Amino acid sequence: MQVNIQELYRLYLLYPSVQTDTRKLQKGDIFFALSGPNFNGNTFARQALAAGAAYAIIDNKEYATDDRCILVDNVLDTLQQLALYHRQQFNIPFIGITGSNGKTTTKELITSVLRQRFITYATDGNLNNHIGVPLTLLKIKKDAQIAVIEMGANHQKEIESYCKIALPTHGIITNCGKAHIEGFGGVEGVRKGKGELFDFLRAHNGTIFRNTDLDYLVSMSQGIQEQITYGSTQAQYTGTAHMNGTFLQVNIPADNTIIHSHLVGSYNFPNVMVAVAVGTHFGISMVEIKKAIEAYEPDNSRSQWIQRGTNKIILDAYNANPTSMRAAIDNFAAAELPKKILWIGGMKEMGADESKEHQELVAIISQNKWEDVILVGKEFKGLNGAYRWFENSELAKEEIKKNPPLHASILIKGSRGSKMEVLLEALAS
Repeated sequence: MQVNIQELYRLYLLYPSVQTDTRKLQKGDIFFALSGPNFNGNTFARQALAAGAAYAIIDNKEYATDDRCILVDNVLDTLQQLALYHRQQFNIPFIGITGSNGKTTTKELITSVLRQRFITYATDGNLNNHIGVPLTLLKIKKDAQIAVIEMGANHQKEIESYCKIALPTHGIITNCGKAHIEGFGGVEGVRKGKGELFDFLRAHNGTIFRNTDLDYLVSMSQGIQEQITYGSTQAQYTGTAHMNGTFLQVNIPADNTIIHSHLVGSYNFPNVMVAVAVGTHFGISMVEIKKAIEAYEPDNSRSQWIQRGTNKIILDAYNANPTSMRAAIDNFAAAELPKKILWIGGMKEMGADESKEHQELVAIISQNKWEDVILVGKEFKGLNGAYRWFENSELAKEEIKKNPPLHASILIKGSRGSKMEVLLEALAS
């Protein structure tokens, strides 16, 4: 059968759970048969219905096996339109978050703070793309009081498209660094792309939270009337960063408060400060904010602090770009830790700058003395100098197994595609 968005939304209210993966399907879900370059989602429609899906949304009539198949022009477009229609039923704050680094940590910290007082829905993990954003919106229930939506992007107009679905009322750009250079075409392209969030809020009288420590955000935010500022100086909410061993602590002098976080590295300072600013803006006490931030522990290979046998590891292998690499390495170099070892994976999506950026990274590494350095990935081929190099993480893991480090401090960092978390398998638990 065929339906319009209003009719589909009525079905969604009866079956308010959407799934795009038959492996995760639960009885009563509405299955959206998304297709990609290498697969045709329509072929899974019958399987989804047999597994208990209430309906299957398809865009190829050949797969309309019964009345529970709903034929649309384009499944992805329909998913996004349904998400927009659902979003339009709410009159609550929607906080959009984008940036080159720190999006997910910022989202998690803000969500933890807001949940002290409000029923808050937020992006799961980093489901922040053209599929993840609408899926996040469709998980928001009618009891929601605030929503936090993470938006990732690797090319121009992507954030703009997410704003048209999520309709944010508030926004945060964590930073604009050297990330996804291949798609954005340079740092200015990154700023333009991430700035699409501010462009939307400017046009819709929205509110932004702006880091005063980043000068370029001043010009990017011109014309936005309501700006709430945070940072180390000249802001409504100020603090200072201190390292308590490996972990960051933030002093908030205005409230005579010290927040002892489980976050590795002073580069997380702005992530903590924006959570303070957002929480205070929405009427949450500093006591509650401190409690929420101190309770948050990173996971999923994002600045995780792990003990393996006699070794202490900072696992930061979910993503990497020149900006985050430098911050992580500088922070590790400054930390008071014994026997420091670097296991560094290649950075993806660098485009024509790939060789140059990796050469500069090797130069940064060479500025400090390390117990050992291992470089992983084709990106470092011929650039490794005095350091050991392996084409992939599996080869590096097997070599480490032959002579594993003991009583060492290890930073493992690389882009997701480098699979640097594999190296943990070389260490005794």
